[in-house]
Amino acid sequence: MTRHFLRDDDLTPAEQARLLDLAADLKAMPFARRPLAGPRSVAMVFDKPTLRTQVSFSAGIAELGGFPMLVEGRLAGIGVRESVEDVARVLGRQVAAVVWRTFLQSDLETMAAHAGVPVVNALTDDFHPCQLVADLLTVRERLGGLAGVTVAFVGDAACNMGSSWLLAGTTAGMHVRVSGPSGYLPSAEPGGILQRATDIAAGTGGSVSVVADPVDAVSGADVVVTDTWISMGKEQEEAERVTALTPWSLTSELLATARRDAVVLHCLPAYRGLEIAAEVLEGPQSAVWDEAENRRHAQKAVLAHLLDSAPRAEAPAVPRSTVSEPA
Repeated sequence: MTRHFLRDDDLTPAEQARLLDLAADLKAMPFARRPLAGPRSVAMVFDKPTLRTQVSFSAGIAELGGFPMLVEGRLAGIGVRESVEDVARVLGRQVAAVVWRTFLQSDLETMAAHAGVPVVNALTDDFHPCQLVADLLTVRERLGGLAGVTVAFVGDAACNMGSSWLLAGTTAGMHVRVSGPSGYLPSAEPGGILQRATDIAAGTGGSVSVVADPVDAVSGADVVVTDTWISMGKEQEEAERVTALTPWSLTSELLATARRDAVVLHCLPAYRGLEIAAEVLEGPQSAVWDEAENRRHAQKAVLAHLLDSAPRAEAPAVPRSTVSEPA
């Protein structure tokens, strides 16, 4: 059965740990695995602006021996000019895997249902799982491990990064605190993200908490995370969001309540003076540049993991020529 990476809980705790081990190995030995040698192509489809995602996947696919095939989302018109199902069937016959950065999680799931090759979530409105593999790798490098580590996510905790931290963090056995104003918190409905993360934590020794006060959320934390307040597609809400979220800005004063060696993460792009202070982003506790680099190593591990489990079609036998050889 073809495996996909559509959301963070597509990995079991054991698979996540193995994936992080593989990412660390590939960081140390970039060309140790070549599952795309040939080269085999990987389609990279971008419907949203991109920098780190495009360059890290392009470099990573090349290091795995493959060819990064850029598919410009606006030209393809997926879901407009052609249905997601039709695009999936076309791409699946041309490439070894599909990497898609898009809006709707449901479209990504449709792509996975019809492509016949591994599909990787390079960001949707709901989740950003490749970023979390990179984040966890970065934390593990800085702190030596993940289980039992306390992470505080402050700001718009209802965004894709907040959801992914809840799922991936609890899968790793971490204690995940999220904090934001009313209207910017993950769904507490039955079957929602908080319930799913709580269920995962019950099996890994982690925990989940929603903390109203940002100081209480960050106090004693080992890792402090924030993300942009004005995500792609939310630009028209900028003034409202800045007003609501300013008390959750990651300032040096707020960071001072965390552990002295707490690691600061931000998936970028960052807006200095809004969700994070310039002195925090550029300070000694910031790991954002390591985090950005680790996207390449993490995504190489994701692709290698999926390709290892993907069925490979055998090439059809080439019939012998019926033309007589010259004497």
